[in-house]
Amino acid sequence: MSTDALSLLEPTDPRIPTPARMRAVMGRFATGVTVVTGADGDGPVGFACQSFASVSLDPPLVLFCADHRGRAWPRIRAAGRFCVNVLAEHQGDVCARFGSGRGLKYEGLEWDVSRWGTPSLREVLMRVHAQVETVHTAGDHDVVIGRVLELEADGDGRPMLFYRGRFGLDEPGADTPPPSWGWGDHWG
Repeated sequence: MSTDALSLLEPTDPRIPTPARMRAVMGRFATGVTVVTGADGDGPVGFACQSFASVSLDPPLVLFCADHRGRAWPRIRAAGRFCVNVLAEHQGDVCARFGSGRGLKYEGLEWDVSRWGTPSLREVLMRVHAQVETVHTAGDHDVVIGRVLELEADGDGRPMLFYRGRFGLDEPGADTPPPSWGWGDHWG
C-alpha cells in the first residue's frame, strides 16, 4: 500500500501496517528457524534468524535479514563469512540461546569450527557456509546476500518451525504474542 493509499484509510483502520499488526499478520507465515554464526578475533558469535532463503542456483546465493541493532551481525559482517545452521525440531534450547541477547551462547554447547572458520552447530538439519556478497539496507534490517561456499545436509529429522508466535504446527491454539525475540524483534 502506497503512502498515498494509506492516507485514504482512517487512523484506526486495522489494515494500517503498524508494528503490532505486522507481527500479528506476518506471524501467520510459517518459517524455519536458523542460527547464523560467524567468528572474529573476539571469538564466535551468532543469532537466531527466521528470515533465510535461497536466492539463486547459478551463482549459488542465499539471503538472510539481520537487525541493525543486533550485536552479532556487525561482527559477522566484518568477518565476511557465515554459516547458516538450520535447526531441527528438537533444538529449542539452541534457539533460545541464540535468540536471547543475554548470556553466553556457546558456553556448554558442543560445536565445531568449519574449514571456513565459522562455528558449525551440531545436530542441525543442514548448514550453508557462505561469504558476504552484498548488503542492502531495508528499514531497520539489512538484507544480506551470501555466496554459497559449501553445503552440508546431515540431519533427517523434522525442522523447527515458527508459526503464530509459537514453535511447531502440531498444537492448535489461539494466537499468542511472539516471545520477546520473535518475528520483527532483535534477531541479529
